[in-house]
Amino acid sequence: MTTATSTDVFHSPPRYGDMEGWRDEIMRLHEAGPIHCIEAPGFRPFWAVIGHPEVMDIERQSKLFKTEPEAILISDEMLRQRDESGINIRTIVHMDDPDHGKYRRLTSDWFKPANIGRLRERCDELSRAALDTMRAAGGELDFNRDVAMVYPLQVILAILGLPESDYPRMLKLTQEMFGSTDPDLARDAPTGEEATLALMDFYQYFTELTAARRAHPTDDLATLIANGEIEGEPLPDLESMSYYVIIASAGHDTTSASMAEGMRRLAENPAQLRLLQERPDLIANGVEEMIRVSSAVKHFMREAAEDTEIAGVPIKKGDWLMVNFAAANLDPRLFDDPLRFDVERENADKQIAFGFGMHFCLGAQLARLEMRSLFEHLVPEISELEIAGTPTTVQGVFVSGHKQLPIRYRLH
Repeated sequence: MTTATSTDVFHSPPRYGDMEGWRDEIMRLHEAGPIHCIEAPGFRPFWAVIGHPEVMDIERQSKLFKTEPEAILISDEMLRQRDESGINIRTIVHMDDPDHGKYRRLTSDWFKPANIGRLRERCDELSRAALDTMRAAGGELDFNRDVAMVYPLQVILAILGLPESDYPRMLKLTQEMFGSTDPDLARDAPTGEEATLALMDFYQYFTELTAARRAHPTDDLATLIANGEIEGEPLPDLESMSYYVIIASAGHDTTSASMAEGMRRLAENPAQLRLLQERPDLIANGVEEMIRVSSAVKHFMREAAEDTEIAGVPIKKGDWLMVNFAAANLDPRLFDDPLRFDVERENADKQIAFGFGMHFCLGAQLARLEMRSLFEHLVPEISELEIAGTPTTVQGVFVSGHKQLPIRYRLH
């Protein structure tokens, strides 16, 4: 590799706890180029790819840039602990073809627009409940805890067919897994073991669920996974459990992060809120802008299968690359004044927060539906809105969003 860039912005969890500072440093890196060599103690060297077109080029070439063996940034110590524990995860985001296509097709019909559209009534119901929560709170609450964290998980529970009584357990497990490097969310366990312990609890829960759905099938997604087959054979235990985990966790934390970020931006930019109130037809585009600035999934890792180059930089076979979606969504070559929140941004839909190519997020349309419904219900009712304290964000390198978002408001 060439001379490494001196930054910990990609691999240090605390840096993600200060997203304003994180974004400022990303903007400085954009000035230096779309790809940077990172050599950090305790990690395998990797290339951080932050340019929007460069990330898209990598993602559209899935044979040249492989997902396996490691789909996310992981330290040498965490690799060692994972290998010793024998607890692993293998979801569709961890797979290359042909496995990726086979496993994706198993549930892809559930996430087609026609099926997602049937969830509109449930989303509107949850949006009205969110508005009721805000009215009952009397003008001040933690929007992340009381609204954003609640809403998407209820949708995911409905899709999987899980009882609402399991909501607290699912919320705790998803926070522990994605927040395993955050001192406020992680378990009281030796550093590096938190995510593994959360994964073990996920597996225990879904092992019991699988047995129940095989004995008594229903018409939910959990039944499809429990009884699913790949080439005539039942799903192996690892892949079956991993399927549940990715749907229950990724479909929750990512959307809640975008919801909270969207509300924060409206609180900090009252003119943008007024614009949405005057022109509700802008809400769909405003949601794209919220997703762009949030970029809840920060990155995935890829490995070069052959010698190649990116933006004129030679890449050797076996090199590890981080495709950083959050940074790509701040590329000034595509997004004018990218740190500005603008619900009228003409190319907001060019955001790449859902990925691109083979690994484009299965739940992208569901996330959009949830957010549009929520803000269509909330925006017209807000007469005053401001931040009421100090927002905090999760110290997580892979998936992260708000921990607290205290707001003060008045409703019509």
